Amino acid sequence: MTLEILTHDDLAPFRHGFFTRRGGASSGIFAGLNCGQGSSDQSEAVAVNRTRAAEALGLGVQDLIGVHQIHSADVVTVTAPLDRPMRADALVTRTPGLALTVLTADCQPVLFADAEAGVIGAAHAGWRGALSGVLEATVAAMEDLGARRDRIAAVIGPTISQRAYEVGPEFLDAFLAEDDRNDRFFANGEGDRYLFDLPGFGLHRLREAGVGRAEWTRHCTYSDAARFYSYRRSVHLHEADYGRLISAIRL
Repeated sequence: MTLEILTHDDLAPFRHGFFTRRGGASSGIFAGLNCGQGSSDQSEAVAVNRTRAAEALGLGVQDLIGVHQIHSADVVTVTAPLDRPMRADALVTRTPGLALTVLTADCQPVLFADAEAGVIGAAHAGWRGALSGVLEATVAAMEDLGARRDRIAAVIGPTISQRAYEVGPEFLDAFLAEDDRNDRFFANGEGDRYLFDLPGFGLHRLREAGVGRAEWTRHCTYSDAARFYSYRRSVHLHEADYGRLISAIRL
């Protein structure tokens, strides 16, 4: 099976992709293109998968630049391949030949581009990171490299949709403590449960930050097991682990 790569016109002309799980070498619960080096998958299979993703971007695997994701608002400015992944959740660069990557399995992968300035970014934005300001921090770091926020395009890739994201009242409280208006991103679920709109919240934060264009590809990771890995789905199925999807953009 060949690789399946989702792209978006707003990120043109930069080479980029939200890779699905299709076309990989992993098997079992990881079947497909698992690019998570921190998973319990066979390291040889993950290495093959990452090489395939790099080749699809016209690069060597050493040019896939990622971070050790910690659900923070920390951003790394990249000028050369990293000796080892830094602890952060977003990357920006204006250096050609490097692919900025994030790994996700329900959280939002967000790719950024200012074509005129030649500046790109990538962010891993779960609910903690989004609430902490990782999206705004990425935009600010791009500005430091010469981007202009009203020219920046930001695209949210496959992520868990509201209909699949059930949370408890303490989760709602965390969002209301920041802004009472955040209640708009919650719908009533069963009993005392709520359904949280993660991509809706991400789009709101991006638009409030003043980016020129912000879109979601409208793919739900939880609901499409054939194409996407999902942490929450793996928990519900009592699986021991789960694969990670890679998203990338390069100059």
